[in-house]
Amino acid sequence: MQKFKTAAALLALPLTMACASAALAAPKPQLGDPVTVGDGFAIDPIIDLRLRYENVTQTGAAVDADAVTARLRAGFEVKHASGLSFLAEAEGTLGIVTDYNAFPGAYTAASVGNSHQRRPGFATVADPANVELNRLQLQYKSKALTLTVGRQRINLDDQRFVGAVGWRQNEQTFDAARVEATLGPIILDGTYSNSQRTVFGIEAGPRQAYGGDFVFLGAGAKLGPVAVKGFGYLLDFDETISFANSSQTYGARATAALPLSKKVKLALAASYARQSRYGTNPVAYSADYLAGEAGLAYKTVTLTAGYEKLGADAAAGRSFQTPMATLHKFNGWADAFLVTPASGLQDYYGGAAIKLPKVKALPGLNAQVVYHSFTTDTGSVKLGDEWDASLGFKLGRTAIMAKYASYNPVVGATLNKFWLQLELAY
Repeated sequence: MQKFKTAAALLALPLTMACASAALAAPKPQLGDPVTVGDGFAIDPIIDLRLRYENVTQTGAAVDADAVTARLRAGFEVKHASGLSFLAEAEGTLGIVTDYNAFPGAYTAASVGNSHQRRPGFATVADPANVELNRLQLQYKSKALTLTVGRQRINLDDQRFVGAVGWRQNEQTFDAARVEATLGPIILDGTYSNSQRTVFGIEAGPRQAYGGDFVFLGAGAKLGPVAVKGFGYLLDFDETISFANSSQTYGARATAALPLSKKVKLALAASYARQSRYGTNPVAYSADYLAGEAGLAYKTVTLTAGYEKLGADAAAGRSFQTPMATLHKFNGWADAFLVTPASGLQDYYGGAAIKLPKVKALPGLNAQVVYHSFTTDTGSVKLGDEWDASLGFKLGRTAIMAKYASYNPVVGATLNKFWLQLELAY
């Protein structure tokens, strides 16, 4: 009964937050706008507040979860007309309703220091209460060159290999030095990082951050409506618990946006990569990655179909892994495949999305539904199906979203997840 009361209370919050948003906004300038302080300097404040309810139920299983969490990111960026800037941002997450396990099952009591946030009697919701320095970076930016040093957010391409995991309350960041250069039609991107700051926060023991030598390389060009890129990711982890994720991955990605008429557009994307042992990984293996997607847009409606394969090396018992990706974006929102099964994974998916800009009472109203069918790579054994759906709109500066995922495995319990989220950002 308590979880339904919690959900009802949250459903009443959009109006409250919209009113708060309106009250905070000044005519001009508005809260969050950069403030000029003279001599070419400006200060840009950072304010990002997110409130979320997450419910997890598993048919026939003993563990469910109800979580209400609030996340605040606050900081500032000092910018100079020369292109130099300094950014500092703190991040704090509060657990309001804590009927959830903040750490996955593999995180034992010993590994997380007997943290009170390890609650094995509940299902996992990976949003632990946390306070940390999220970003602290120095940057130089010009038309042709961007250099960033320090703790920073890194999102590469579609975030399949490296991303900030923005869906979780605690963001993934990297202690790194990154160089981005544009030479005519050529774009170069290189990063060296010695620390992956995970989403699990300060009570996650050795999983709070993974040390090592991590290199992300990319080179691409835009040729009319087509963009092509080659990439390489070299991951060499220091911690024993991460040795299996040490790998070298090389591949290529191509995207295209093709207008078929004034109202119809076709978007295409294709990727291929090969991964093998690197650095501290004790097991020799090699596995392929393959992905293709097509999206057809007519006015406000978009239809999408795609295929993704994370291959397996059956002889080695290993599969293609992406431990630094924004994994929630891929293979279903239920997060049933955050780690690729040893037999690999094939994901056949299709969906439809619609934007309804003419609904003035709900600006930005949009909806989406996606279907996934999962099989193994080795033997093409059926694993299960998943339906995902979302609905979003804005009230003032408050973005409101409801989301649902239902994964139905061939063997095991059906996994259902529901989210209601409100976000206010300046």
